[in-house]
Amino acid sequence: MHMVKSVSKPATAISSEARLGTVNPEQQPDDQDKLSSRDFVSSLSRGLAILQSFSRTGRKMTLSEVAIETDMSRATARRFLLTLVKEGYVVTDGKLFDLTPKVLELGFSVLSKIGIWDRARPFMERLSEQTGESCTAAILDGLEVVYVAGVQAHNIISVGISIGSRQSAFYTANGRVLLAAQPEEYWDATLANARLVPQTEYSITHKAELRKVLEDVARQGWALVDQELEMGLLSLAIPLHYRSGVLAGAINIAVPSIRATPELMVETYLPMLRDTAEQIQLSLAR
Repeated sequence: MHMVKSVSKPATAISSEARLGTVNPEQQPDDQDKLSSRDFVSSLSRGLAILQSFSRTGRKMTLSEVAIETDMSRATARRFLLTLVKEGYVVTDGKLFDLTPKVLELGFSVLSKIGIWDRARPFMERLSEQTGESCTAAILDGLEVVYVAGVQAHNIISVGISIGSRQSAFYTANGRVLLAAQPEEYWDATLANARLVPQTEYSITHKAELRKVLEDVARQGWALVDQELEMGLLSLAIPLHYRSGVLAGAINIAVPSIRATPELMVETYLPMLRDTAEQIQLSLAR
């Protein structure tokens, strides 16, 4: 968007599955479904690591930078990069490498199958029209949120997102709602894997503080982020559930701080956001 107790068996990091909802990180596949070393294709794994490195850095990179990001030798990284160039997923000017829009095809086919967001968009548009502010929806993927729907307000100062883009779950309202919705016994694993890289002077930097935030979000049912992701940006989010009660994702409203205060966000926008979520949920039965 422009303007994350000790147990006898350690839990693994939380990840998203299929179509959102809570995933049990300790759940193991049947023995016959376990991946053996013979089934693992290291070259495919390395190719994916190359693509993911661009997502992490968010910029064009030289061959040496890609090699460092992926912990590969220059020769190995070069072979994979040139293969991706030939397949149309990467482009280069001879020095710098960058992803092409073709990469989006890998994710859009999945996002397009999540019918709830097609249903949600008209209600999100109505909320945006009523408030004059931007509204987004996101799902949890590991320790990041992926934006699956969004309506940008038409203001001089507005908040814009790209469908399929990612942000740290720790510094977004959507992310905190989705993390807090996970069973509390998995929070230790989440916090253990958290890399709290401050985005602004207001960003949380201590894991104990983040845990307290998640406890508050789980108790109250909403998350407010005040300029922790970007200076001058307030964001309020709540969870969105299917009628069965299964977690679908989160929706939020984002407002420049020159037009709102945290108190105004809770008093004025929270009831509107809850009403929008209820309408979306009811529409899923039709």
